[in-house]
Amino acid sequence: TEMFFMIVLNQIIIMALLITAGVICYKCGIIGKEATQSLSSLVLMVVNPIVILVSYQQPFEKRMLKGLLWSLLLALISTVISIVISKVFIRKKSGRLAVERFSCIYSNCAFMGIPLVSALYGSEGVFYLTAFVTVFNLFVWTHGVFLMEEKLNKKMIIQAVKTPAVIATFLGFALFMLKISLPDILLKTLTYLENLNTPLAMLAAGATIAQTNIFKALKNPRLYYICILKLILVPAAACAVFCFLPLDDVVIGTNILASACPAAATGTLFAIRYKKDSLYAAELFAVTTILSIVTLPLIMNITQKIL
Repeated sequence: TEMFFMIVLNQIIIMALLITAGVICYKCGIIGKEATQSLSSLVLMVVNPIVILVSYQQPFEKRMLKGLLWSLLLALISTVISIVISKVFIRKKSGRLAVERFSCIYSNCAFMGIPLVSALYGSEGVFYLTAFVTVFNLFVWTHGVFLMEEKLNKKMIIQAVKTPAVIATFLGFALFMLKISLPDILLKTLTYLENLNTPLAMLAAGATIAQTNIFKALKNPRLYYICILKLILVPAAACAVFCFLPLDDVVIGTNILASACPAAATGTLFAIRYKKDSLYAAELFAVTTILSIVTLPLIMNITQKIL
């Protein structure tokens, strides 16, 4: 458990330093506002799907398939838990309701989850995390859009299925089931791109944080309320449900870690897209990311002790 705690802590410190590099790059004018958006898009649309695809390049095992299917179910349960918590505890009718609920429900499971899970559980963990990322994408492009727009149509559901991360999941899953290995030269190329995930995601996160008045944000008590819901209550509820299931520790650990991640960077991108308070979304993203340096190792340590 001590070692586990140290791995999480080390990974979080590395990410914090990378985020700081992003802040410095923004402050020095190396990464501008447009470049921040481009970096975010590059991670979400290209690098994350590659990470997912590569994680499926495993020798086929029945055990892995079973773990993956359980992971899908746990991700569904976890998302429903967070939606219920957001409905019960965030009721303040304001222009910020959608942004607050979105930040409470959707975690940075790909951006932040992939490098953390990779450090803790290796490629098997990332393989199980793809289930969580798939559920996240399907919900974010349906329920998430409905939260922001207050309407939902067939086009949005089709859009959810057409996101690169979901396509990569289906493609990777098909290759896994059919026991098809990618040619070595292609896999090596994809692995190079996969390795860009953590640095690019954290630079984009840092540049986003640099655009907010973080010291002003840290004085807003409302932000801490949302942070407690997102970083403590949601993963604690998931842990209470999952830890008593007779499942593989890696499957449970991966899902709890994914739900314990800070607010999704997607929240800021959606707020910009749907004309909501994007600065507030960025503040929530920034503060939950900073506080997760403390809460994530704590939650994972408790999970390890229970498991």
